[in-house]
Amino acid sequence: MKKLILSAIAATLIASPLAVSAAEAAPQRDRETTVVRQKANGRTVVTQRRVVTQPTYRNWRKGQRFEQRYARNYRQIDYRQYRGLRAPPRGYRYVRSGNDAVLIRGNNVIAQVFSGIFR
Repeated sequence: MKKLILSAIAATLIASPLAVSAAEAAPQRDRETTVVRQKANGRTVVTQRRVVTQPTYRNWRKGQRFEQRYARNYRQIDYRQYRGLRAPPRGYRYVRSGNDAVLIRGNNVIAQVFSGIFR
């Protein structure tokens, strides 16, 4: 039994850096935590808890893939109503994300970000 527990701990220690890097790459929506406790009588108690968090918003950069679920106040905008925005090229569109205007290609790749257009 001790060998099984030690091998599980070793596997966790080896895999944890990989899991952390994957978790940092994608925004977290919710997570599960597992708590393992040893009681005085030698029994092991495992409890699981699910924590639901608010969606994380992104600071957009050129070349990233735009996903509207990670944008604050998402909506498609008309460039004529805002100062500093030019007519988008064919196949491009402007969208709002928070206080930023984002120019997006047809394949949802960000071409340009205009920070602080909206107040």
